[in-house]
Amino acid sequence: MRSRSPIFIFQRAPADSSGADSGGSNSVSTEATPEWGAVAEEAVEELRTLLRFETVNPPGNEGACADYIESRLREAGAEVERFESEGRPNVVARVRGTGGGEPLLLTGHMDVVPVERECWTVDPFAAEIQGEFLYGRGALDMKGMLAMSLWVTCRLAQEVTSGQRVLDRDLIFAAVSDEEAGCRHGSRFLVEEHPESVRAGWMIGEFGGFSMEVQGERVYPIQVAEKGIVRLAIRTTGAPGHGSVPHEDMAVVHLARALDRIAQRPLPWHPTRAVRVFLQGIASTRSGMARWVLPKLASPRWGPLLLRTLIADERLRASFTAMLSNTCSPNLISAGEKINVIPGRAEVRCDGRTVPGQTAADLKRELLERCAGLPIEIEIEEEVPGRENDHECPLFEQMCAEIREADPEGHPVAYLMPGFTDGTYFGRLGMRCYGFSPLQLPADFRFWDGVHGHDERTYLPGYRWGLRVLFRVVAGWCTRGKGTESDA
Repeated sequence: MRSRSPIFIFQRAPADSSGADSGGSNSVSTEATPEWGAVAEEAVEELRTLLRFETVNPPGNEGACADYIESRLREAGAEVERFESEGRPNVVARVRGTGGGEPLLLTGHMDVVPVERECWTVDPFAAEIQGEFLYGRGALDMKGMLAMSLWVTCRLAQEVTSGQRVLDRDLIFAAVSDEEAGCRHGSRFLVEEHPESVRAGWMIGEFGGFSMEVQGERVYPIQVAEKGIVRLAIRTTGAPGHGSVPHEDMAVVHLARALDRIAQRPLPWHPTRAVRVFLQGIASTRSGMARWVLPKLASPRWGPLLLRTLIADERLRASFTAMLSNTCSPNLISAGEKINVIPGRAEVRCDGRTVPGQTAADLKRELLERCAGLPIEIEIEEEVPGRENDHECPLFEQMCAEIREADPEGHPVAYLMPGFTDGTYFGRLGMRCYGFSPLQLPADFRFWDGVHGHDERTYLPGYRWGLRVLFRVVAGWCTRGKGTESDA
C-alpha cells in the first residue's frame, strides 16, 4: 500500500498492474465449518449457472433464466407465480409462515448491462473461475445477490416442507426483469399490476453489506436510502452559419461552456440523515483529528472544501459528492447534421440524481443558476423520487449484529447509495427497503469499479461468507421455534 500524506484521511490502495484484484496478504479470513462449506459450494454453482444466462438488457432475454429459477423454487416446495409484462418474466415465490409478523421480501433482478467483449480477458458469460475470483457479467450487479437469495429461499422452503423449521412470517422472493432499464417490466410492473404478490413489511435487495477498507478499518455500508432519478435535456441555441466562419454565438460552444460550469465544482450540499449517520459511523472507527473532522463533511458551507482537502482519491471524492449533493451527468450529446454547417441548436441528455427530499425542479434550478447568462433551456423528461428509511429498526440492527458476529473487526454503518434499485418501486407499497447483499472483500478490491465494468468478478471466499450472513439474517428474522444446523 502506498504511503499516506498526513493531510489526507482517505487514500485508496492501487490495484495490481494486471488490473485484477489480488487476494494474498489483503485477503480476509473466511474459514467456515466443513458442513457449511459443503452447502456454500452449492450456492457457488448456483451463481455460475445464473451467470451463464445472457440476460443483457436491452433486450433482457430473461426467459430461460426465469425458467431455471422457477423450477428450483418449485422443486424446493415454495409456492410460485409468474407474471409477465410484454413477454418479460417475473418470478415470485412464497414460503408460508404462521402470520406472526409482516412478510419479508427478498429480491434480485435477472437482467444485466451490456458488455464490450473485446475489453474482457475472459468470456463474460462463461462463469470462469480464476484463483479466488469468479468472473461474469452480473457477478456483482446483481446475480451474486440473486443466487444467494434463491439459495436461501430454497433452503428455507425445504426446511419448512420437511418440518425442520416454522416461519413466524412469510418469506417472499421476487426475481425480476428490467431493473437496468428502469424497472418498467419488473418491480414497477409488479407494484402497479400485482401488488398483493409482493406486499411485505420489509425488503432486502441490492446494494450494501459489502466491505470497504477505510485506512485499515473494514466498514460495511448497509443501504438505507437511495437517490432519485431525473432524466433531463439541456439545450442551447445560437446563430447557424458556414463552418468556415466560426463566430461567438455558436450553439455547440454555448453548450460546452454550460457543461464546463456544471463540471467545475459540485452542486450545493444537501446532507440527509443517512449520510450524517454514515459519516459519524466511519468517524467512530478513527481517532484524533479524523474522528472530529469526518462528520464536518456534511456541512453545506465547509464540506466541499474539506472533501478536497481530506480525500486524495478522485473516485472516492466523487462517491462522497454523489451522496451529499444532486448530480448531473451529461451522457448523450447531439448537434448538427453536416460537418460544414454550424448548427443553430445543440442538446445533451443528462442522467440527473437527486438526494432524498430534493426534486427535479430543485435540480433544474441549481443547473440554471450555475449556467446563468448562457442561452440554455432545460427540459425535465422523467422523475423518480429518492427514498430514505430509518436505520433505527430491528431488521437493520439484526443485519449489524450478524456482520459483527461474522467479522468482529468489522464496522456496519448506514449508507445512502447514489444509484437506483428496485427498492424505489417496492417502497411505494409502504415496505421498509434495505440494500444488504453481504460480501467480504480484500482490502484492495474496488467494488464500484467492478459494477458495470470490464472483467466484472466476485471474490469467492467473501461470497461464501456473505451467503452465511444473509442466511442467518433471513432465517433469524423469519423463524421461531426449532432451528437447524444451517443456523450455525
